[in-house]
Amino acid sequence: MNASVPFANNTPLCYSINSPPFKYHPTIASAYFSAIFATLGITSNLIAFVVLLKSFQRTHSRSRSFLIFLGGLVVTDTMGLLVTGSIVISFHVTHFNWRLLDPSCHFCNFMGMSMVFYGLCPLMLGAAMAMERFVGINHPFARSTMPKSRTVSMVLMVWLIAGCIALLPLTGIGSYHMQMPGSWCFFNISSEGNNLAFSLLFSLVGLMSIAVSFLLNTVSVVTLIKVCCGQDRTQRRRDHEIEMMVQLILIMVIASICWCPLLVFIAQTVLSGGPLRIKYLLLWIRFATWNQILDPWVYILFRRAVLKRIYPRLDWSRGSIMSLYPSFSDTVRRFTRSSLGSTPGPDETGEAHESNVTPPSTLKPPPPSP
Repeated sequence: MNASVPFANNTPLCYSINSPPFKYHPTIASAYFSAIFATLGITSNLIAFVVLLKSFQRTHSRSRSFLIFLGGLVVTDTMGLLVTGSIVISFHVTHFNWRLLDPSCHFCNFMGMSMVFYGLCPLMLGAAMAMERFVGINHPFARSTMPKSRTVSMVLMVWLIAGCIALLPLTGIGSYHMQMPGSWCFFNISSEGNNLAFSLLFSLVGLMSIAVSFLLNTVSVVTLIKVCCGQDRTQRRRDHEIEMMVQLILIMVIASICWCPLLVFIAQTVLSGGPLRIKYLLLWIRFATWNQILDPWVYILFRRAVLKRIYPRLDWSRGSIMSLYPSFSDTVRRFTRSSLGSTPGPDETGEAHESNVTPPSTLKPPPPSP
């Protein structure tokens, strides 16, 4: 609850629901936790950015489009932690009064826009990366002609779309408000009017991005397994594509675990018409913050250079990592052949034929008796 009653005629829109100062006493632990999370996330993303730069310099051109997407994701996560983290930490350290510092709601609107923009960007970039991998694996010749400038344009387009969505509350579609405990601003999660429309828009865009990522990644994985284990498995090496798919799937899993609770909670709250439960909103917001902290470790740890040190038996010089496990490879090959309706290749039929034929004896016949 509010410590002071807001002025009926002079209260700005962002303070119309929660008006500071509030009746609570922030502990120094809040500042420590916020500082630790922000520092850990920014440091991790900076390390990942250096790793991506080195990989971009020495990799072949076919993988650079994917690295550009990863670079855009790293930059987005870093800026999100830097902008929102600095505001929250400053509040916990100084305990400033938002009404005195920002009487016109400009600062609150900026933070609310940052929360929306840096929240939607990773999810939409994940969908764009899944689309790029889908085209690269299922239509390699079409993708090979796609210039890198188009990849950069796609990243900029994602940022533009997320920015336009974040600007909607300033046009009257939704509104940004001070949120408890007074350290941050976010859009008003309400079942009334334009607030309902913007809440559903934010939730549906995030959930649809995750759904598109899941669908395209599933098709890409099945296709990649078919190529690695099927009749055309010897056409070209797929090690770099396997590495990229592993990273992309982990990014998708992390985003789904971190963001789905918040997105479902927002949609459920506005559709049910019930009151906003602040405790769960804070819980799921903090849960979503882990996405920006965990994402860079996917690029740092799940690379062939690191995996070779952790697991030396992983021989990346072969045609595919599937060759390390022949029995598993045969099982997957039979599964993909039956599920995708493919016919056995000449290698498989030849192997089966040879397995059913008794090999000729290598022993010399005994000499004739005199």
